[in-house]
Formats: sequence, structure tokens, C-alpha cells
Amino acid sequence: MSRYVARTLRSDDFSTLMELETTLFGDAGEGELGRYYIRLCCDFFKDSCFMVEAAGKPAGYLLSFTRGKEVYCTTLAVLPEYQGSRATHTLLRAFVGSILGWAESCWFTVEEDNHAARALHAMLGAKEIEVRPDFYGTGHPRIISRIDRDAFMALRARFEKVGLVDRQADAKEPRAAESSGIAAVA
Repeated sequence: MSRYVARTLRSDDFSTLMELETTLFGDAGEGELGRYYIRLCCDFFKDSCFMVEAAGKPAGYLLSFTRGKEVYCTTLAVLPEYQGSRATHTLLRAFVGSILGWAESCWFTVEEDNHAARALHAMLGAKEIEVRPDFYGTGHPRIISRIDRDAFMALRARFEKVGLVDRQADAKEPRAAESSGIAAVA
């Protein structure tokens, strides 16, 4: 069994994230995130973005942005050889653990036919709010879902019960936890 470690991004993760993007999305004929977007994640939003490593090698990543007490989770991607493993669990544990104590809401967008992501969002407590028909341009709809404060409290209770977060320990906002290197090991 591999040991998975999640950590916040660093500036020097840029090339690694671009390679993962190409492998996961570009080689599959899907659109990749732009270089500027990845650079923003590595340099300016690194405290709300995570990489998971398996035996020291990149296995996936989660990108999110914060604005006030709102979080926007934009990408969760895991290499095929690690899908269905604890890599996704480890990323989610790090991400959720970093926002549970302060976030008022967390937003997601997802394609209608991505049933795995929709189920994951629902498991976290997200409610599907609307479908935006042309989210990424004409003919590219996305479902918008949201975890509200009450759902966060229920999620926290579930995570505490199974030992995924410390009881009564409040995470700090990313700006207050600058370069915290939050890690989760599974």
C-alpha cells in the first residue's frame, strides 16, 4: 500500500502541475487549464490548493480559490493509476480540514454526466443549485452546487467522528495560515 501525503502548493510545483494537466486532460482531448491559471494557483492561491503524492511522486491535485469566507473548488484531478485509491481521500481530507473552521460556503461546478464528482459533492453536503447552460461557452453547461454553513457543521461532525479532523480544532483562513504546509497522510 502506498503512503499518500497531501500538501499545499509551492511556486516550484508549476511544471509538475502543467505536466499533470497535459496527462489528465490534454492527452485525453479535453481542454487544459491555462498556464496563467496554474501560475496563479502556485504563487497566489497556494494555501488553498493541494497536491497529493504517492511514495514521493505526484498523484493528483485539488485547486480552489477563496474570497472572504467563500471557497470555490475548481479542480480535483487524480492520475488514473491512483483513482479509486486513498489519493482522493487524502486530498479531500487536507482540503476540508483547511476550510472547516472558517468557510461559510464552498462552490463546485461539474458536468452533468460526471456522476462520480456529483456523488462526491453530495457526500460532502453540497446541494445542486442551478444549471448554467453556457458556463464555458455555447453548449458547455455546468451544474453549480454549494455546501452551506449548516452542511459544513454536519460535515465537521462526520469528519471528527471518524478521526479525519481534530475535535473542536478550528482551521484558520488561508491568509492567516500562510505557507502552513497543511498535510494529510493516509
